[in-house]
Amino acid sequence: MTRRTLPALALAAVLAAGAAMALGPMVADAQSQQPQQHQPREHAAFEPGRHVEGRIAYLKAELKITDAQAPHFDAVANVMRDNAKAMHDAFQSLRGDQSQPRTALSQLEARAKFAQLRADGEAKMLAAFRPLYEAMNPDQQKAADEMLEHQGHGHFRRR
Repeated sequence: MTRRTLPALALAAVLAAGAAMALGPMVADAQSQQPQQHQPREHAAFEPGRHVEGRIAYLKAELKITDAQAPHFDAVANVMRDNAKAMHDAFQSLRGDQSQPRTALSQLEARAKFAQLRADGEAKMLAAFRPLYEAMNPDQQKAADEMLEHQGHGHFRRR
């Protein structure tokens, strides 16, 4: 079994167990003969950047940032916060403008706006991350390489 297979199997087992636990009450409800009214479930609103501080803490711990590297890392963390705020503000603006009907044109305009926000954010992240990466030792660089490879879901992996 490869190193990648074991985590995938563990994740599959967790998901299967979670599905079984989630379906258990539904099966019990379906088996009872009492009709029940269905309440619409409230969905949590999508909040880009909601966990940005957790991602920053995770990144700092995984990369084992030293005191000497802290100023470079702080610049990266600030860009992450700024990018998250820009995306949050754009989503809030889009949600707040419900006066106009959603059309194909308005949806394409929104997609273009968010694509530009992501592209601008990536450019800012690159500018902030480069000095940090150059200040890292080879083990830290390897960890960063692996983290970024998995962040993009492996679309551009070299084999």
